[in-house]
Amino acid sequence: MNARTIFLLSPANLGGKRGAMLLEPRSKLALARSLSSESGAPLGELYGFVSSLYFRGKIAYARAFGAACVMTPGGGLCSPEAPITRERLEGWQRVSVSEHNPHFTAPLVRHATELLDASDDAARFVLLGSVASNKYVVPLLEVFDSRLLYPARFAGLGDMARGALMLQAARDGAELDYEPVRAARRRAHAPG
Repeated sequence: MNARTIFLLSPANLGGKRGAMLLEPRSKLALARSLSSESGAPLGELYGFVSSLYFRGKIAYARAFGAACVMTPGGGLCSPEAPITRERLEGWQRVSVSEHNPHFTAPLVRHATELLDASDDAARFVLLGSVASNKYVVPLLEVFDSRLLYPARFAGLGDMARGALMLQAARDGAELDYEPVRAARRRAHAPG
């Protein structure tokens, strides 16, 4: 794989109101009908619907400046274009996203290791998700260690502000600066 930036997008929470709208068997939403079809619906569109501005910002930003891999509960890393069926999405909904749950971490670590092995030494791996929680950071650091980066401007911002920042950066063609995740975590956990 050529040197490039690979963005690792945190998963959307399927347990909320918008996730329930997608999984409602009688839903009139076109995306829900696609999800129920044999061919499924693109993962990026599903997570974009569930997470709205934050995930749309992550996808737009990743597409503007590199390649995207989306973390999934129990499915490891997937392409945003991967077709997902209702059955698969319902299965993911039952998987707890936790650094202690091997049903989440094992496929994530396996796919991340394959990604690292297929990439050259100049490839960058950028987490587009929270560094405050261990659920993604611990398994990703296990694989990428010091090569796992994070947008420095995310510090102190909530999900909606991060989403807006990424959409604006993608529109402007202005890539954000990155720092190692370990440094971002030290700053986030430093006494205030």
